[in-house]
Amino acid sequence: MIFDCLIIGGGVSGMQCALVLGSAKKKPFAMDKNIGIITHQRASHLENALFNNVLGLAPKTLGKDILKQGKEQLSTLYPEIHQIEKEKVIAIDEIEGFFKVITNKNIYQSKTIVLALNYSKPFTIKGLETYIIPHKKSNPEKDRIQLKNDDHLIKKGLYCCGTIAGFRSQFAIAAGSGASVATDILTVWNNNMHTKVHDRI
Repeated sequence: MIFDCLIIGGGVSGMQCALVLGSAKKKPFAMDKNIGIITHQRASHLENALFNNVLGLAPKTLGKDILKQGKEQLSTLYPEIHQIEKEKVIAIDEIEGFFKVITNKNIYQSKTIVLALNYSKPFTIKGLETYIIPHKKSNPEKDRIQLKNDDHLIKKGLYCCGTIAGFRSQFAIAAGSGASVATDILTVWNNNMHTKVHDRI
């Protein structure tokens, strides 16, 4: 399958990125775009999270519930976004203007890739080793990593968001990072006209 954008990682930043891209699917510049998200990469830090300090989330919201509800929200509101589960990405190669994404079960091609993974070691996706650096906003003793990027952009067509982009592990920060990448991608699709998507009553 060939995608216009394939998101790798179904945590906060990846799912938020997918939701914003999905919300733009009725726009002329996005309606023909094929978008996917690989939701299973590794255990999410959300599994053990409890949220009391996030605007819009009820106090004592559990991270494991957000993981489940996020997938349901995406499939209900934007069913045209392909959710790929139970596949682990093992390598990414760049070939002739496309990225080839190799999982343990399939091979995909995409014009744009968004890496929305957590910042824990080991980083097991082959082909990205040259971009790995120590995380700039975590305690050194934690030995976290990030990917070299300039405002989320690693290189043309290759983005990262959330903690793997160098941001702190905070729900609102990760969500904002994913949304930011989505609007950057939409801007590219919209002939580089600055683009954002708002739902209205």
